[in-house]
Amino acid sequence: MKSLTRRTALKQMGIAGSGLALAPSLFATDRLPEDRKLGVALVGLGNYATIMLGPALKETQHCYLAGLVTGTPAKADKWAKEYNVPQKNIYNYETFDQIADNDEIDIIYIVLPNFMHAEYTIRAAEAGKHVICEKPMALTSAECEEMIAACKKADRILSIGYRLQYERHHQEVMRLGQNKVHGPIHLIESGLAYRVRRPGIWRLDKEKGGGGAIMDLGVYCIQAARYTTGKEPISVTAQAYTYDSEWFKDIHETVMWQMEFPGGTIAHAVTSYSTYVDRHFVSAEKGWFECQPSFNGRGTSGRTHEGPMDLPQVSQQATQMDDVASSIKEKRSPLVTGEEGLTDLRLIEAILSAADNGRKVML
Repeated sequence: MKSLTRRTALKQMGIAGSGLALAPSLFATDRLPEDRKLGVALVGLGNYATIMLGPALKETQHCYLAGLVTGTPAKADKWAKEYNVPQKNIYNYETFDQIADNDEIDIIYIVLPNFMHAEYTIRAAEAGKHVICEKPMALTSAECEEMIAACKKADRILSIGYRLQYERHHQEVMRLGQNKVHGPIHLIESGLAYRVRRPGIWRLDKEKGGGGAIMDLGVYCIQAARYTTGKEPISVTAQAYTYDSEWFKDIHETVMWQMEFPGGTIAHAVTSYSTYVDRHFVSAEKGWFECQPSFNGRGTSGRTHEGPMDLPQVSQQATQMDDVASSIKEKRSPLVTGEEGLTDLRLIEAILSAADNGRKVML
C-alpha cells in the first residue's frame, strides 16, 4: 500500500506538482505547453456525465470538454450547444476510432456501462489517448490486466474514477487512519446501498453490470477500508442474500462482507439494491471518526469524537480530472492508477467467492 500512503502525503502538499516522476521515456514524444488546457472527450452521456462530469468540466483549470461520443444525436446537439463543442469533435460508437486523428482530444473519459469499460479503454489507448475509466474498472480482474497492458503498450496514462480520493473529508479519514492519530484502528463499518427497481436497467443484468450492488456500490466500501488503513486485507468472509427473486435473478440483492487487515483491524461492509445506506465509520483505540453521508458525489459530511470536521466542499470530479491532466503535462503518475482498480476487482472476486462457498478466502 505504498501508493496510498504516498498519495495521502502528496495531497497534504497539494495536487499541483505532486507525485513522483514517471520513467523518462513516458510520453517522450509529447511536447505540451504548461499553460495549455488538455481536451477531454466524454464517452457516454448518461446521468453521471450529465449531472457531475459536465458541470465539473466548467470548473477545471487544466482541462476542458473538447469532445463527445454518444449514440444519441439529440444528446450530442444539446451538449454541443451548452459546452461549445465543435461538430468535428463529436463521434458515435461507429466512428469512435477516428478520434485518433483529433489532436484537440488528449484524454478520453469512459462513462459507459461496466461491460464496455475494457473494450473502450483499450480502443482509446490504441488511438493514442490517455484514459480515465469509471469504476468498477471492468467486469473481471483479467479485463483490468488487459486494460493496464494496453495503456502501458501505448505509453498512455490510465486512471480510474475514484473521485473520493480527492474529497477533503475522505482525505482527512486517510490522515487520521494511516497516521493512527487516535491510535490503532480496531473496527471499520461501511455501507452504501440504494433501491433499484427499473425494467431494463443494465445494473441488474449480470453480463452487463458484472454482479449487482457489490460492483456498483460495494467498491466504494472496499476502497474506503483500504485507504483508511493504508493496508491490504489478508482475508475475507462474506454472506449474500436475495429475497426479491423477481428482480434479482442471477445477482445478489444484498452482500455483507468482512475484511481482516494486518494488525487485527476488521472492516465490516454491506451493499444492497434494496435499501438506503451511506456511511463510513472508524473506531480506533482512543476515539472514532466517520463520514455520513459518505460516498455521495457531493455533500459529504464528517465528524470525530472531538467534533465536526470543519472542511470545505470541493468538486471531487473537477479536482480528479485536473490531477490527471496535470500528471500528463508533468509526466508523472496520477494519484489514482489502473492498478488501484485491479486490486479492487480482485477483492470483489474474493468476496463473491467467499459468499458463494461459505468459506474464508485468504488473500
